[in-house]
Amino acid sequence: MAPHLTHHGLQSSSHAKKVASSTSLTCISVITPSAFLYQTSSCTKFSIQQFSETLFHRSNSKPPMVSPTSLPSSNLLSLVLVLVLFAAAGVNFAFSTSIPPTKIGNGYRLISIGNTPDGGILGHLQVIKKNQIYGPDIPQLQLFVKHEAPDRLRVHITDAEKQRWEVPYDLLPREQPPKLKQTIGKSRKSAITALEYSGPELIFSYTKEPFGFAVKRKSNGQTLFNSSSDASDPFGNLVFKDQYLEISTKLPKDASLYGLGENSQPHGIKLYPNDPYTLYTTDVSAINLNTDLYGSHPVYMDLRNDGGRPYAHAVLLLNSNGMDVFYRGTSLTYKVIGGVFDFYFFAGPTPLSVVDQYTSFVGRPAPMPYWSLGFHQCRWGYHNLSVIEDVVENYKKARIPLDVIWNDDDHMDGKKDFTLNPANYPRPKLLAFLDKIHSIGMKYIVIIDPGIAVNSSYGVYQRAIANDVFIKYEGEPFLAQVWPGAVNFPDFLNPKTVSWWGDEIHRFHELVPVDGLWIDMNEVSNFCSGKCKIPEGKQCPTGTGPGWICCLDCKNITKTRWDDPPYKINASGLQVPIGFKTIATSATHYNGILEYDAHSLYGFSQSVATHKALQGLEGKRPFILSRSTYVGSGKYAAHWTGDNKGTWEDLQISISTVLNFGIFGVPMVGSDICGFYPAPTEELCNRWIEVGAFYPFSRDHANYYSPRQELYQWESVAESARNALGMRYKLLPYLYTLNYEAHISGAPIARPLFFSFPSYTECYGLSTQFLLGSSLMVSPVLEQGKSEVKALFPPGSWYSLFNMTQIIASKEGRYVTLDAPLNVVNVHLYQNTILPMQQGGLISKDARMTPFSLVVTFPAGTTEGQAKGNLFLDEDELPDMKLGNGYSTYIDFYGTITKGNVKVWSEVQESMFALGRGWHIEKISVLGLDGSGEASSLEIDGNPVTGDSNIKMNITEQKFQEELDDGEDKKKIVMIEIKGLKLSVGKNFAISWKMGNKI
Repeated sequence: MAPHLTHHGLQSSSHAKKVASSTSLTCISVITPSAFLYQTSSCTKFSIQQFSETLFHRSNSKPPMVSPTSLPSSNLLSLVLVLVLFAAAGVNFAFSTSIPPTKIGNGYRLISIGNTPDGGILGHLQVIKKNQIYGPDIPQLQLFVKHEAPDRLRVHITDAEKQRWEVPYDLLPREQPPKLKQTIGKSRKSAITALEYSGPELIFSYTKEPFGFAVKRKSNGQTLFNSSSDASDPFGNLVFKDQYLEISTKLPKDASLYGLGENSQPHGIKLYPNDPYTLYTTDVSAINLNTDLYGSHPVYMDLRNDGGRPYAHAVLLLNSNGMDVFYRGTSLTYKVIGGVFDFYFFAGPTPLSVVDQYTSFVGRPAPMPYWSLGFHQCRWGYHNLSVIEDVVENYKKARIPLDVIWNDDDHMDGKKDFTLNPANYPRPKLLAFLDKIHSIGMKYIVIIDPGIAVNSSYGVYQRAIANDVFIKYEGEPFLAQVWPGAVNFPDFLNPKTVSWWGDEIHRFHELVPVDGLWIDMNEVSNFCSGKCKIPEGKQCPTGTGPGWICCLDCKNITKTRWDDPPYKINASGLQVPIGFKTIATSATHYNGILEYDAHSLYGFSQSVATHKALQGLEGKRPFILSRSTYVGSGKYAAHWTGDNKGTWEDLQISISTVLNFGIFGVPMVGSDICGFYPAPTEELCNRWIEVGAFYPFSRDHANYYSPRQELYQWESVAESARNALGMRYKLLPYLYTLNYEAHISGAPIARPLFFSFPSYTECYGLSTQFLLGSSLMVSPVLEQGKSEVKALFPPGSWYSLFNMTQIIASKEGRYVTLDAPLNVVNVHLYQNTILPMQQGGLISKDARMTPFSLVVTFPAGTTEGQAKGNLFLDEDELPDMKLGNGYSTYIDFYGTITKGNVKVWSEVQESMFALGRGWHIEKISVLGLDGSGEASSLEIDGNPVTGDSNIKMNITEQKFQEELDDGEDKKKIVMIEIKGLKLSVGKNFAISWKMGNKI
């Protein structure tokens, strides 16, 4: 639930599409202070329909239909004038971006350089020629470079004379650069002739005038980043002003880039040349394409194929100020409105190692409790407790799994944080309900917004005032408006606020024993703009209408350079003022920190404070869902992709966004299943649950103004949910093991295919399929009216998880058309894998205690092969997720086939926990075996299995779905299932048999 600025035809996407398709779009120029000096190299189409809705439609994420008559008269008149002017010109509105960029600065020269005691290098830069575009150049800069780890290089550039804003070192812990104004001894100045600084994996080199630097890979000399410029190149000159920083890098044409979020990318996960990439946390609906959304992640991964060998690396610019990043295919330019250049280069060379190195620096992803991997149901508009009770009961009746029930703000008293509505959610009845669901293993989560209602009788507000925890404007708490009306915003950079917040969460938990918290609206969202006061003589809000219309008395704030910076980032896709519908950027945080600098850190700092509070409650593992995120947020919180729309386009885009957050180090992520608004079609909801059942975070969430869309509302959707979520609940041990791998290595749970197949360039831009872990591929239907899907299968053997007799195999990789009736989603398991599964259930607590099975896959028909898998088990609500504490077990599974001898075995670490739970393996299925001979000589732990045993071996022939592409004769391929086993998960086992005697 959240308000947001909407454009791109939010209210009537079909109408907008008709306008766009029936009207030719002509590029025209828009002259603004920044556009006059810089225009990108493409033409971004922007129709009159979109333009009018953008300028004059400020809507909540639960929007009503808006008609022209509902607009203020001044806005309506402006809209009419715009329409008349552009209609007379015979054009639609578009930003012309075809004019080459203009150089903003003349660069710097390197005047001294030398070594630092800790093994880095320290240099000083001097501006070559000053100019006043976007303000005066900072005359002297300090350069610090250090190989902080074998695979990580840091390049830090700041003002040599004055301390500048940086992401606080206590918020994101890291090494401090040298103090300013350090001099370099004369004996070290000779080092300026050594133009390279080499580390184990990366090499830093530089040019002296104009100063530029390059980062190369040591193993092959490949240039990863190069900011050096020459006379023929308009990019590359370093610009460093107080409120404008610019730097560029050249890129090879074949580089595939990913990241730079958060945004909804219509072209898929791969960055698209000339699409806008603006980073500034904003409450703008996720339906808006190529727009700065809720999070800021100034990091990208670069994947290249060099002569058939893949190499990946990542570049992080650790800067929280607003920025535009211009990617043109052969170059990338940062334009930042403050802070410093603090670059980190991660050497890779594989995508998985890049994320490992990145999360090692920014923070490993938070461990999640087991139940959080179950299915979640939420809706804004569960008016009272009886509705919640009915939802839980109806899921049970429909036999659809459900682990967590959520409340949006319906449970609150007057929409105030940490309160209960005494009429609709009376505490005694709510506690009885929670006792009931907790007894069967279900959980309950509620929303909290950062805005604290200004209300002298409200205890939370009283204590906040007493502790002086709010962000200030001109010495007073900054006044804004959100759901309860007038609010102040806590300053989570203030240690006192963190303590106060923890105390309020503790108080609320004593009132209602919630199992996690959902922190929303934390970009920060504000229904008003500027300096506001509570109006006299009228009620605000009125209590009628949508509730997101600003009713405070407000005046714009433009008197400072922080509210009106010289360079306008493309905020909200429209260059709106950066203080629009948020906290005024000249407001101040703890120790005088400007909102201008810290804006994009708000959600991150709230996540840190909330995590600390929850961890201190009962010693349990916290679960936090945050809408706004920043670099390092994954260490504390999960994320959902915000207010999406119930359209096929939004379904498609959700995959790219989920995959991007895995790269950002936030692996627990998902989108609102079936769309947040408006009403999805029955067909769309069928297809969405078939995708959403395999999001790492799987939740159905809907808008107040939309019809009910719980999965049981349509019988066809209920059937799809039983199929897809049924498989998810069987896969929970695998998903939980991926959660563990994410926590120890950063490995994404949901991954693009190129993570496992980096040499296979065909999958570099693939955004319609994804992997769970390294080898489980989901290929959903994403288009209306389709009953089949064209899916890419990388080289090797793939086995259908829903029908293990089906094989798709190829040597080169290929597209295959798969049958996909309405209730079917295609999921395939790759060769060389051992997949642990259980029998599923309606609640994860029950599913977790069912017997295990193992699925072992070899290349189809191979006579020599290996397979591997693993399984992590622990007491999932303990804060730490690790081995060695007596409450966890880790198992490696291995499988081999050698000259007809098949063997599957396990190696267990820390067995005590699993033994105490009594888990056992009931069935092992081995796929892809040569079926030209029969199976014989079954042994378990070296002991022959006799015919008197309950253990049975079944042989089933497997079929290739399409002809092999290698021209070879097809062998008979079989699957062998061994049932009736009682192998303890907590003990090493070995099972073997022979294949080969001719039948």
